[in-house]
Amino acid sequence: MRYPEISKELIEMRAADQELRTQWRERHNDPQWVELVKETDRANTACLKEITEEYGWLTISMVGKQGSEAAWLLVQHADHDLEFQLRCLALMKASDDVDPLNVAYLTDRTLVAQGKPQIYGTQFYRPKGESKHIPQPIKDSDKVDDRRAELGMSSLKEYAAAINRE
Repeated sequence: MRYPEISKELIEMRAADQELRTQWRERHNDPQWVELVKETDRANTACLKEITEEYGWLTISMVGKQGSEAAWLLVQHADHDLEFQLRCLALMKASDDVDPLNVAYLTDRTLVAQGKPQIYGTQFYRPKGESKHIPQPIKDSDKVDDRRAELGMSSLKEYAAAINRE
């Protein structure tokens, strides 16, 4: 790992992000909490922008597996800045030193944000009044399990069951 100090910073930002998000079920109707999540996302995005402008995408060899995963999670939560997400996705796709699952998740997230069908079926939502989450629209949905299998992912049915158990 070439940049342990950046890795540590990314992992700390991820920990703060996840600590907030573990409170989702209890606090998602609390406007102050929702605003705190948004502020945290904006601050993390600003920091990640500075780092990626200087170093490019934070690959596994640069910041270790945990650091690279943390950077991915932070950009996943940068929904307020689709342009930045797309720039990071392009950098990730150009590297062979990133987890392909991270590329799949960010690909789907950015496609859904643009109103397009996702490819891997990673993005779900819960329709109003329903108790279960369902996938956002999927391109060529009859082949989604083949695409998921290529990356070592479980079937869409298994993934949906896991999401709805939470």
